[in-house]
Amino acid sequence: MPEMSPVGKAGAPCRRCHQWVRRGCTMLEMSPVGKAGRTMLEMSPVGKAGRTMLEMSPVGKAGRTMLEMSPVGKAGCTMPEMSPVGTSVIRVTATDADDPTYGNSARVVYSILQGQPYFSVDSKTGVIRTALMNMDREAKENYEVIVQAKDMGGQLGGLAGTTTVNITLSDVNDNPPRFPQKHYQMSVLESAPVSSTVGRVFAKDLDEGINAEMKYTIVDGDGADAFDINTDPNFQVGIITVKKPLSFERKKSYTLKVEGANPHLEMRFLNLGPFQDTTTVHISVEDVDEPPVFDPGFYFVEVPEDVAIGTTIQIVSAKDPDVTNNSIRYSIDRSSDPGRFFYVDITTGALMTARPLDREEFSWHNITVLAMEMNNPSQVGSVPVTIKVLDVNDNAPEFPRFYEAFVCENAKAGQLIQTVSAVDQDDPRSGQHFYYSLAPEAANNPNFTVRDNQDNTARILTRRSGFRQQDQSVFYLPILISDGGQPVLSSTGTLTIQVCGCDDEGHVLSCSPEAYMLPVSLSRGALIAILACVFVLLVLVLLILSLRRHRKQPYILDDEENIHENIVRYDDEGGGEEDTEAFDIAAMWNPREAQAAGAPKTRQDMLPEIESLSRYVPQTCAVSSTVHSYVLAKLYEADMDLWAPPFDSLQTYMFEGDGSVAGSLSSLQSATSDSEQSFDFLTDWGPRFRKLAELYGASEGPAPLW
Repeated sequence: MPEMSPVGKAGAPCRRCHQWVRRGCTMLEMSPVGKAGRTMLEMSPVGKAGRTMLEMSPVGKAGRTMLEMSPVGKAGCTMPEMSPVGTSVIRVTATDADDPTYGNSARVVYSILQGQPYFSVDSKTGVIRTALMNMDREAKENYEVIVQAKDMGGQLGGLAGTTTVNITLSDVNDNPPRFPQKHYQMSVLESAPVSSTVGRVFAKDLDEGINAEMKYTIVDGDGADAFDINTDPNFQVGIITVKKPLSFERKKSYTLKVEGANPHLEMRFLNLGPFQDTTTVHISVEDVDEPPVFDPGFYFVEVPEDVAIGTTIQIVSAKDPDVTNNSIRYSIDRSSDPGRFFYVDITTGALMTARPLDREEFSWHNITVLAMEMNNPSQVGSVPVTIKVLDVNDNAPEFPRFYEAFVCENAKAGQLIQTVSAVDQDDPRSGQHFYYSLAPEAANNPNFTVRDNQDNTARILTRRSGFRQQDQSVFYLPILISDGGQPVLSSTGTLTIQVCGCDDEGHVLSCSPEAYMLPVSLSRGALIAILACVFVLLVLVLLILSLRRHRKQPYILDDEENIHENIVRYDDEGGGEEDTEAFDIAAMWNPREAQAAGAPKTRQDMLPEIESLSRYVPQTCAVSSTVHSYVLAKLYEADMDLWAPPFDSLQTYMFEGDGSVAGSLSSLQSATSDSEQSFDFLTDWGPRFRKLAELYGASEGPAPLW
């Protein structure tokens, strides 16, 4: 609730209350004077739903005063610039809560405290109007108008309230565009690509928004066909671009007359125009070192395929477009002529053949000729050259395949046995024309004759009957084929004719084995299928016989292969189950070969003399000689291998029992045995067996007393 204080009281504070209405318009300020009571300040735009109430607290009068403000004519507090005098802007209304029948207490009078001479207010209705013509937004855009509403008809002693109205001028198109520069100087390289930017021009417009939009055009000048201009919609500048390729040698400078205009005009302000302006743009073309240029830019050459090597087929020409006009050197891009069929003279540009041409191999050649400046090898121009190789009659016609026919023994004279045709790699403009006849060496052939069908084919007919396989089973008929070209070329093809036996309907029954002609009733594919079936049957029979043989074979192993014991060597400290290299399984399967192949090896440590046990093993022991030989071979291999682990290990061969000099190796009954063993030999085994020698060997000192 804003506070109010009577005017004229010393030291009384005055505070303002601001209420912003939709569209950003108004500040309201009420200053009741001379009366005690309460004042309600209300402001709402006309035609809008809802009202805003500000409650005021005047001093000295009991009661309520309400001030209501609403815009008239246009919503909000914005008005167009250059509006005529008397244009309604907004209406303020103050309503006094006092009794209107009580004198002049509720009669309100309006006046402007601030805002003259631009605006005025109707004292009775509170309508704010323009009071000055040609109010220009570009000169001043915002105005602050303070309106006072006073009751008691404005007489002395009445209460008064004030409100501040902020009025903003909206833009209209009342300012024409103007170029700040009447002359622009630009430059561009002659090598600039099409659509590249040359420069920018700008026409200034004091208006804003849509009223400041611009459109730039080229209205005159000798560069209208070489350059173009476009408008940047974001910054409203004109962008000059290259329209077609430039050449410093042809034209060094251009002049453009550029116009900038507003596309959106208001008819009531046309007298302030014209709303367009022009400027002159001078564009200089700068010279650059350009590569040589061929004229024309494409060559098409036709050359016959029998042209001699070194013949000039075309002269290409290029020149330096620069003022210096440097010398040119010509060459061929070898990637376009990998076969090196052509050559170009380095100075004259004469294009010549370097190899024989063959239309049947390559009928077209597309090469690229290069032109390079002598003083600047980096400047290289190129031109495509298309060469069409014209056909000449250099290939004779021939049969497209091997022709083989048959004639029945019962064939009659004049019977057709084969129709042949020919092909020619040449392509004459008038088309192919072939002629057939018997070769000169077979001109008087009594068996067959050739009839030309005049359609590039020929028929082979019999000249007699009564062919017999026993007399002659095969005939070789040479046929001469010639074309209609210039010069005429010909070749000889051979038709192989087989004499076969046929039935009455002409179906082949049998032919001579030399020719190996299949009967008509049985095709080659059917014969291959029959042979394949026979082969499959043979394989199945062999497989069945093999399976039966394996079933009848008894499962009896040879005594030499029946090995029940495997001798496995392990390291003392163990490799565990992963130690698979401690034994040789091959030696187990072939113990005799292992014994024979074992080479003597020498140990570096001292060797125990346990091999002496094997000397007393009788050869007629109960164990088979095969196992015995195998054990001896493995024992010898272990003793002689210097690096085979373990060096000290217990070898268990399971050869104890009858026939063994060592007797039983078990210690289960050693306590009851009266025999005494001597371990004196342990002292000869070296330092490693010293501890055993001390424990089991004979003592060197006197026997103990106990």
